Amino acid sequence: MIFDDPSHRRAFYRKEGSLVHAHTNSHALIESRSPSRKQSPSHMPSQSQSIRQIDLFRRGGARVGAGRKPKGDRPLVPHDTRARVTRHTPVLVTTRLLAGLPNLRRERTLALLRETLAAGADRFGFRLIEYSIQSNHMHFVAEAQDEIALARGMKGLLVRVAKALNRSWERTGRVVGDRYHARVLKTPREVRNALVYVLQNARKHGARILGIDAHSSGPWFSGWMDRTPKSERALPAASSWLLVVGWLKGGRIATSEAPTSEAPRPEPGAGARAQCRA
Repeated sequence: MIFDDPSHRRAFYRKEGSLVHAHTNSHALIESRSPSRKQSPSHMPSQSQSIRQIDLFRRGGARVGAGRKPKGDRPLVPHDTRARVTRHTPVLVTTRLLAGLPNLRRERTLALLRETLAAGADRFGFRLIEYSIQSNHMHFVAEAQDEIALARGMKGLLVRVAKALNRSWERTGRVVGDRYHARVLKTPREVRNALVYVLQNARKHGARILGIDAHSSGPWFSGWMDRTPKSERALPAASSWLLVVGWLKGGRIATSEAPTSEAPRPEPGAGARAQCRA
């Protein structure tokens, strides 16, 4: 560049020199702050530090308080692993309906449910032995070859129930509110308590019943102390030792016997005794 006036030339080069000096300093500052491409072994993070960082910031996995929180007045059945089921151990099953549906303890609904439960009572290695129908839920005592047979049998049974009720109520959509709750019965006392709990469940809810609850399989139950069962039982007969003979060690059931306020709980050490007997 040509300058006619020497003073202009001196001012230009003074300005250019300051710009170059500032650019050089800023570039050096950036390089000093940026990490080098190659680090010495002393500055490299150790493997234990890397593992600690991965564990600290990982997402998911089992941890306290994780998962969807229960909603509504009653918490949902947790999605835990089902207990092991064998052909030697009966199962106490409870299933609930969605809130707001009609009462199940109506005469018209009773006849429909009796027919539906009988149709799905013996399928896929699953057998429905006893049942009780309440206003918004049902209790079952069942047998199954294993957990898969129980799951398939209950799924088929509840699908039948839902379709039959929807046809009767002239509606569509879900009927069962949540996955069923199942508890394996491993001792004679547990089985007897479960039978009382299921067949006499209406008394637990405050119903005034003289004799046997008609909204159950009680009229065909052969273990009453003071009643003779009806003939032509629609449900399959029990085959496990606990449901055929074992529970009778505690005595037959009187029609006036009321269940406890809570569902039967497993006895301490029941699992080990059941495994020895099986």
